[in-house]
Amino acid sequence: MRKLDYVQLTRNIEGWIRQYAKSAGAKGIIVGLSGGIDSATTSALCANALGKENVFTFSLACESISQDFEDAQLVANHLGIKLSKFDLTSIYKEFLNIFNIQVKTNKMAMANLKPRLRMIACYFIAQSKGNCLVGGTGNRTELAIGYFTKYGDGGVDFEPIGALYKCEVREVARVLKIPEKIIKKAPSAGLWEGQTDEDEIGLTYDVLDEIIYRIDKNLELDDLNKEDVDKVKKMMEVATHKLIIPPCFEIK
Repeated sequence: MRKLDYVQLTRNIEGWIRQYAKSAGAKGIIVGLSGGIDSATTSALCANALGKENVFTFSLACESISQDFEDAQLVANHLGIKLSKFDLTSIYKEFLNIFNIQVKTNKMAMANLKPRLRMIACYFIAQSKGNCLVGGTGNRTELAIGYFTKYGDGGVDFEPIGALYKCEVREVARVLKIPEKIIKKAPSAGLWEGQTDEDEIGLTYDVLDEIIYRIDKNLELDDLNKEDVDKVKKMMEVATHKLIIPPCFEIK
């Protein structure tokens, strides 16, 4: 992996956020604070960039475990920013109730509905407050393999940590003095009880980071496990549509 000056990198990201918000005429940023390292790091970067009073974090529970809210509150208290809680569970259940009559659902369709409801909530709040952007919490590792929900947690205005591999997010989190409990917490999208990112993906983030980094930089892969490399390449290929603007037919 590459060697970075994480203190300077943190300052550079904060400066980029500040400039991006200014260019968009935005006065504030909305962040869905899940209690995980990515949203904690994003919230801290945005608070440093625009001031704590201009960052609004929300816990958007949807059949979520109580520990997630407790962790989100820990982060908010540590950063000195306000955290508001809204429970989307009843909306989620009613949505399924309406569509289950005629549409045969599956586990992933139901799971992906949760981040899509959260996306709607974030944009509703952002527009209601006026002049606010929705801050994304995706890192390079997850974006590369499409480990996010299209028009769910992928539906944001900008991605402050989108160029950082997961291991780099951890280092930036330490620079920002995010509680160690959050840094060491097993990453989870909270899609269902007991779900963890690494179990679902089938690879550790350390392995993913190394493979994706080498692919990004066109470096040698021969000394890595071939099955793991092939799996990551396939995930990256399949995820391509998630990372581009929807294509339009062109009249020639």
